[in-house]
Amino acid sequence: LKWVGIIATGTDNLDLEACRRHGVAVANVPGYSTYSVAQMTFSLLLAICQCADRYDRLVQDGRWRTEDPAAYRLLPQVELLGKTFGIYGYGSIGRQTARIARAFGMDVLVCTRTVRPEYAADGVEFVDFDALLARSDVLSLHCPATPATRGLINAATLVKAKPGMILLNTARGALVDEEAVADALQSGQLAYYGADAFGTEPLPQDSRLRRLPNAILTPHIAWTTKEALQRLMDITTRNLHTWLEGSGEHIVNG
Repeated sequence: LKWVGIIATGTDNLDLEACRRHGVAVANVPGYSTYSVAQMTFSLLLAICQCADRYDRLVQDGRWRTEDPAAYRLLPQVELLGKTFGIYGYGSIGRQTARIARAFGMDVLVCTRTVRPEYAADGVEFVDFDALLARSDVLSLHCPATPATRGLINAATLVKAKPGMILLNTARGALVDEEAVADALQSGQLAYYGADAFGTEPLPQDSRLRRLPNAILTPHIAWTTKEALQRLMDITTRNLHTWLEGSGEHIVNG
């Protein structure tokens, strides 16, 4: 084995150090799904705030109104204008998500390890994690799963969250303690959880999240738009071609 092409951006499913020791080059595919994942983040948020899919089901059932909104998981509709959108992680996806949030008229807070000079014009406020939790009406996760970020959202951090916060995870399931999130959803500390990534995939049938009315769950599909898939294949192919030619693009293990 001489080369591994990861058909994804994340590298947490591979032992990069072992590959380096054995002289195996590893290439990933950065940036292919930036716009699709950011779009999915807001698809989840809009589904939570305006319930268009559930209202469609109501109409398809021959109704116009219902005296039992819980039967359709209908919530009071929420306007995003003026709300505070928090972002943990400010890579390409987090930054694109911030642009969309600002287009909705939201105030954007960001917690990130490195604040770069080019971020100055983005119109966002950089804060620490505690401030992000305390001030965000919506908190969206956009960081890789590393030893520092695994279990980032847990019982201790959720206690610090603004009561009634909406939590979104289109990044990695390992960032979230799902039992703690289920507890927070049941207590009302979290109003809603929108997730496209889970600690175990497929999500186990006995997961408490499946049974909670204030969780909207999708099967890790944010990256699967036809445009993103084409970019994924194009970049993966180029990664292999350039490695065979002696240079190698997007090598992540030196």
